[in-house]
Amino acid sequence: MYYVYVLRSEGDGQFYVGYTADLKRRFELHNEGRVPSTKHRTPFELVYYEASHNKEDALHREKYLKTTYGKRYIRNRIKHHLEEGVDS
Repeated sequence: MYYVYVLRSEGDGQFYVGYTADLKRRFELHNEGRVPSTKHRTPFELVYYEASHNKEDALHREKYLKTTYGKRYIRNRIKHHLEEGVDS
């Protein structure tokens, strides 16, 4: 199983999209600052993920979620979660 995931930096509120075969471990690595592309943006919360049976599908979905339309899809998908964060 491969996972496409979206993290939100609790520091700057920005999103990060990635893929992995081990979601739990990858999330830990991000929060430990051991992923070069995100090490200065910790801590993170996992706000969305999808599972795929093969790597190619996951990579294709990751690429899409990084586009303007994909970003719009994610924001729509987690709209209520984002609204909760404003009220908290």
